[in-house]
Amino acid sequence: MNGLANPGKLVMAAGAILLLVGGLMVLAGKSGWIGRLPGDIRIQREGFTFYFPLATSILLSVILTLVLNFLFRRR
Repeated sequence: MNGLANPGKLVMAAGAILLLVGGLMVLAGKSGWIGRLPGDIRIQREGFTFYFPLATSILLSVILTLVLNFLFRRR
């Protein structure tokens, strides 16, 4: 049974991360500016909508890069 301790911890960590990401997505949906930044592409035609959040993706990428570099920086 001890052989399942490490995979169990991994599954618990993955679940915690998914819970955190899900909560952030809910909060982001309630804010008015995420997904509506200048640079986000939105094309609406009759019967067709194309949406690509380019600026939002770049902003999230920069923020996540900074946070992960801060957390995993080796001295």
